[in-house]
Amino acid sequence: MARRKKGRDISGWLVVDKPAGMTSTAMVNKVKWAFDAKKAGHAGTLDPDATGVLAIALGEATKTVPYITDAMKAYRFTVRLGQSTNTDDAEGVVIEQSNTRPSDDAIRDALSGFVGDIMQVPPKFSAVKVDGQRAYKLARAGEDIELAARPLFVEELDMTGRPDDDHVELEMVCGKGGYVRAIARDLGKVLGCYGHVLCLRRVWSGPFDVGDGLSVDQIDELAKTPEIDEFLQPLEIGLADLPELRCSAEGAARLKNGNPGMVLTSNAEYGDEAWASYDGRAVAIGIYKSGELHPSRVFNLP
Repeated sequence: MARRKKGRDISGWLVVDKPAGMTSTAMVNKVKWAFDAKKAGHAGTLDPDATGVLAIALGEATKTVPYITDAMKAYRFTVRLGQSTNTDDAEGVVIEQSNTRPSDDAIRDALSGFVGDIMQVPPKFSAVKVDGQRAYKLARAGEDIELAARPLFVEELDMTGRPDDDHVELEMVCGKGGYVRAIARDLGKVLGCYGHVLCLRRVWSGPFDVGDGLSVDQIDELAKTPEIDEFLQPLEIGLADLPELRCSAEGAARLKNGNPGMVLTSNAEYGDEAWASYDGRAVAIGIYKSGELHPSRVFNLP
């Protein structure tokens, strides 16, 4: 007999302002403990030294994680020019150096080559899988691995500051799967001076903004109190990019049982992925076909 999970049946999204030095998994575990939640997960890993928006889903909201993971995200980061490291960030060992320092105009010109649909090779110290194993584990073991380039859409990449010759401050808006460390590495190569990420902050992710994020201290202070629930955002915010289809009580009942259900209103086209709601709450996600939603995920909300 399977052991029943302990904790509350609570569902929704919490925005956390993750501090440097803490893994995304550790942050999820802390939030899960603070809410005494049965289930939790995050949308989009941040490196341990990165800070900013980490969107954490509780309960049934974990079923909407892919839609936040796929959403556009914005980062502010500083690149250290003149050095490359084996991890493409400040935690790694310097492996190449250069005395060349590009001008501001040269940097702006180079940035244009990283905007739009590009191909990007992930850092060797990343969670990408190689023959079933994480790349960072193979890299730590000293294996020389080659990672395949992956498509990435970069909407914006702008220089926002140049504190000195050795540093440039950038802001990027990109789609799913972007590695800021790879941007810094490749920018340094294009400029002929090498480069790595010195510091990184995610300022927004889909509908979630860092200004709404709770700090670790706030989470510790509010943990296991009724007040912490007030910071939980509704599950439905994770579905903002999908069409919403309202349904009747009968349609909702059918959908909850995994069957196609009639919808009353629709701004979706045939074959679109959409979500159905009843009385303001999410019922299911699925494919819209001729007045019905064919469910792929069903929400078990009170």
